[in-house]
Amino acid sequence: MTAPVPPALQEFPPTLREVMLRGRWIAMLLLCLVVAGVFAWLGQWQLGRAVESDPAPPGATEEVVPLTSVVEPGAYLPAPSIGQKTTTRGTWVPDDFLIVGSRFNGADEGYWVTGQLRIADARTPTSIAVAIGWAPDEGTARAAVDRLSREAGAVVDVTGRLIPDEGAKAPPRADPQRMDRMSPAMLLGRWHDTERLSVYRPFLTAAEPLGGLTRIDSPAPIEQSPVNWLNVFYAVEWAVFAGFAFYLWYRLARDAWEREVEEFEERGAAAG
Repeated sequence: MTAPVPPALQEFPPTLREVMLRGRWIAMLLLCLVVAGVFAWLGQWQLGRAVESDPAPPGATEEVVPLTSVVEPGAYLPAPSIGQKTTTRGTWVPDDFLIVGSRFNGADEGYWVTGQLRIADARTPTSIAVAIGWAPDEGTARAAVDRLSREAGAVVDVTGRLIPDEGAKAPPRADPQRMDRMSPAMLLGRWHDTERLSVYRPFLTAAEPLGGLTRIDSPAPIEQSPVNWLNVFYAVEWAVFAGFAFYLWYRLARDAWEREVEEFEERGAAAG
């Protein structure tokens, strides 16, 4: 390969192609290829996460299925199963009917009465929190608690929607016993007979209320698109970054060429 002629000995300035074929810029091009390849791989990975390959069929959450087929005790509820109608069998623990405030049925604020349902036929003691029904005021809710406590003991079938834990929240100082979040973790701290007890992380909103309560307004979840457009946007971003790597290489090489041309013209003007 012929060595490049020093600019001072050239009769004409180098072309852009000649500058790009120099070893320095070829090495930078190879580096850009590696960087662009990494960006392309990241874009492909992001695009693969953007499209759900096996989405649940429309209306799948409205089919009543056994609780054990959806989630295991202690496990987080998968996103496609949020709002899934499930059924299970068990007995109510008489002393564990608790009231949760700040519950809305439509536009009306009130209270939920919740209970610990001890799952029947489980290999080890297992419970799930159930929102049994809605009450417009605390007095009605307390009356329902008394009634449910008296009637507890028989094995019952409970059907309802599975809802994720709303998370714990510290009670107000004025009323440390008050609960305004439906959290099985918080309820567990007030339940009885919990030694070696397995508990489901999500809770059930009962389809049929008990104890004279009103049915909880728990509509079907909105059907989600199988395409996650945010991940698609990220994939496009990675493609843009890959293209920018080549543009940066071209821009730097062109700037170097333009400087050489300017220097050549300046030497020519000085010599003239």
